Amino acid sequence: MGVPHRSNRSEQQSRGWSRRGLLGVLGAVPAAAVLTGCGGGSADASQGATATASARAATKKAVIAVTPADGTRKADFTSPVEVTVTDGTLSSVQVTGNDGATLTGTFDESRTRWTSAENPYSGTKYQVTVEAEGGAAEIATFTTKSPGETFVGYFTPEANSTSGVGMPVSINFTHAVTDKAAVEKAITVTAEPAVEVVGHWFGDTRLDFRPETYWAAGTTITLGLGLKDVEGTDGVYGIQSKDVTFHIGREQISTVDLATKQMTVRRDGTTTATYPVTGGDADHTTWSGIMVISERFKQTRMESSTVGLGDEYDIADVPHAQRLTTSGTFVHGNYWASTSVFGSENTSHGCVGLHDAKGANDSSVDGYRFYESSMLGDVVIVKNSGEDTVDPANGLNGWNLSWQDWKAGSAL
Repeated sequence: MGVPHRSNRSEQQSRGWSRRGLLGVLGAVPAAAVLTGCGGGSADASQGATATASARAATKKAVIAVTPADGTRKADFTSPVEVTVTDGTLSSVQVTGNDGATLTGTFDESRTRWTSAENPYSGTKYQVTVEAEGGAAEIATFTTKSPGETFVGYFTPEANSTSGVGMPVSINFTHAVTDKAAVEKAITVTAEPAVEVVGHWFGDTRLDFRPETYWAAGTTITLGLGLKDVEGTDGVYGIQSKDVTFHIGREQISTVDLATKQMTVRRDGTTTATYPVTGGDADHTTWSGIMVISERFKQTRMESSTVGLGDEYDIADVPHAQRLTTSGTFVHGNYWASTSVFGSENTSHGCVGLHDAKGANDSSVDGYRFYESSMLGDVVIVKNSGEDTVDPANGLNGWNLSWQDWKAGSAL
């Protein structure tokens, strides 16, 4: 460079020059040249410093951290997976469980942090594959712990079954639920054709879903149970993650008028049959209201002691019995009463009886015909019984609640 170069020469010739002469020579150098010389030296130093800093930055390696940490064997499953990087940016993150499922997630704006959209599942081994810009892929693994106590929900109707238009989706849990909102939010019930479907809690262990009015004939219903790792109550987690489908068949609604002792059956809006019946007597009145057939038996034993009536009866082979309430109300065949009773007297202990034959194989009798025309989920309406309306929780009988009252029972 200019100035140092001249200084070197002056040292070589110092014996032939005076101090005054030397200053004179230096003073004769144009100002611009001097400034240029000094300026050129400063720019070179700046460029050198920048190059040095860039070289140092280039030698830094991106440091990746995964939470839960690599090798963790009992990782928490109630928080999302998180990946961070220092001295770099993230280009890709993939989280895969040993069940084949992947966890999706999002990067922050600077792409230095990735967070999974959902928490990992319990009892699952995960592999996390991460790449930072310009670096090789790095792999971490962890295994989540299993929950200490669990619950499941048993659902009605059966998967892939076909039911009548009154069938709600009813879920009974094996453990009392205190966080009802979390559990209800994890369950979806959708219908095709589409209709609003709302849940209603009956106590701490039962959640039913229904639309405002009966399902339309031909509806397909899908129940989504996203309960896995949902905390229903402190320390108790769901274990189900599945979708099931149900179908609604034709519409059949039967109305029992115990003032006239007649039952009228309507199929898809058309009356198909009228049967004479007998209902509960004055001491054992039949529940009134809207009821749904929840169980069906070609023959079954009915014992009075099971419904709090002591030893008044014990019939081993009641034909064509269809349950209407949990407490023991059925519509069923009756072979032991005189045929003159049906259509003229209410003589039962609370059930609705139709004339039938012992053995349940006589296709000519009313009990047989009604049973054969019915299915789970069919609606049976009882009126003029002299009894109060059935409790909506007594069987699958939530239709006795107004839509406003039904929606008020949701936790969401």
